[in-house]
Amino acid sequence: MLIDSYKFGKIVINGTSYDSDIIVIGDSVISNWWRKKGHSLSSEDLNPVIEAKPSTLIVGCGASSMMNVPAGTLDILMQHNIETEILDTHKAVQRFNQYASEGKNVAAALHLTC
Repeated sequence: MLIDSYKFGKIVINGTSYDSDIIVIGDSVISNWWRKKGHSLSSEDLNPVIEAKPSTLIVGCGASSMMNVPAGTLDILMQHNIETEILDTHKAVQRFNQYASEGKNVAAALHLTC
């Protein structure tokens, strides 16, 4: 699965538009993804990712990188052998598409606004 396009507040995947934060795992999209603490990403927010066990998680922290990924969250992901890359959402979409095109087992957690 590749991401067609992203602009502030909107992402298009396989021709379907989403206007709320999403998680992409394999061939599925979890839409209307909300975090317990707003702009802070906890490991609980990533339970579907942890259960899926991708080799890499790309975190898109928003157009201006306003979402925070605490060290504790990264530690939990590392314990589950999930390599994590944290980028602004524009770069995260590019990286996700690159890895997906290469056939890597990649997931994405994407904040679409700030």
